[in-house]
Amino acid sequence: MDQFTYRTRGVCSSSIDIAIENGVIQSVQYHGGCSGNTQGVAALVAGMTVEDAIARLSGIRCGFKSTSCPDQLSLALREYLASK
Repeated sequence: MDQFTYRTRGVCSSSIDIAIENGVIQSVQYHGGCSGNTQGVAALVAGMTVEDAIARLSGIRCGFKSTSCPDQLSLALREYLASK
C-alpha cells in the first residue's frame, strides 16, 4: 500500500494524508479545513480509483479561490500518478 502526505496550497486545510492500494483510494484524511466537507469528500472517494477521483474533483473551486480542498486532492493524486 502506498501512503503519502500532500501539502496543500491556497486552501484552509494544510495537508492531506492519502493511502492507495492497486490504484484504488483506501483512505483520505485532511488536516484542517472545513471538517464536515473534508470528511465528506474523504468518505466519498474511499474505494474509488485514482483516475475517477481526479476526473470528479479536478477544477472545483471554493468561493473566489482558484482551488478547493477537493481540487487539491485531485492535484495530489495527479502527483501520485506522475511518480509511478
